[in-house]
Amino acid sequence: MKNIVKLSIFSMLFATIVSCNPDDQIIVTPSATAKVLTPATGFSVVLSKSTENDVATVVTWDAAQYEGTQTVVNYTIEIAKSGTNFAIPIAVATTTELSKSLKVSELNSALVNGGFVKKEVNDVDIRIKSFVGTSGVAQYSSANTIKATPYNIPLATSHWLVGAATPGGWSWNADDETEFPLVAGKTNIYEVVVVLKNGEAFREFLGNNFTNDGNWDASHNYTYYTGLGFTIDSELVNAGDGDANFKYTGPTGSRILKIDNVAKTITLD
Repeated sequence: MKNIVKLSIFSMLFATIVSCNPDDQIIVTPSATAKVLTPATGFSVVLSKSTENDVATVVTWDAAQYEGTQTVVNYTIEIAKSGTNFAIPIAVATTTELSKSLKVSELNSALVNGGFVKKEVNDVDIRIKSFVGTSGVAQYSSANTIKATPYNIPLATSHWLVGAATPGGWSWNADDETEFPLVAGKTNIYEVVVVLKNGEAFREFLGNNFTNDGNWDASHNYTYYTGLGFTIDSELVNAGDGDANFKYTGPTGSRILKIDNVAKTITLD
């Protein structure tokens, strides 16, 4: 008898849970996809750290259509590398509205996390995914293709390389400086792949205030390291320019610069 009573109570609870599930009360079928209105194909944007709180673009679309019980439709903005047919879609934002303003930082994070190349122009497909409830059948709009140049999201522990020998020259404008990050898992070894220009100088800076004025105060030059007894690669010499910068004497090209504060070595590979 007790077993029968327990079973009856369990059945009542189960029925209540099922009947209270919003998805089970919605009977709709997809009938027409949304259409991306803006940004239009051909739109181009260059993102920068200095404008990260500005609006990069406003994504707008018309409503997706569903047949059956009327309910709220959710929309997710998705991006993917152009030509991949959204094999790996990146969700940027979700809303119930028909438009969404994307901040520079918001779009940049999506691009960087999606594996787009930083500081280069990328072709980006953008589409709208619509769905009802939490598990309804999704509809996808056709894609527009835009061009976007994301900026690097630096590590808080990074140092920076600035100088005529580096790609950005003596400039902090628009991410011209070269990030010089710690090796993963290390606390005192820095390494970067950088194109160095023959016969030109550079210096290592310890901070970055992410403005066009840069951070010229805290830095390490050639004599700083020789004073600590470092062994320095023969292709790096004292520039003798009054600031004792590093001067690169090797051939112009991509090199791996490494400063090992444990072994006290500066190497170029």
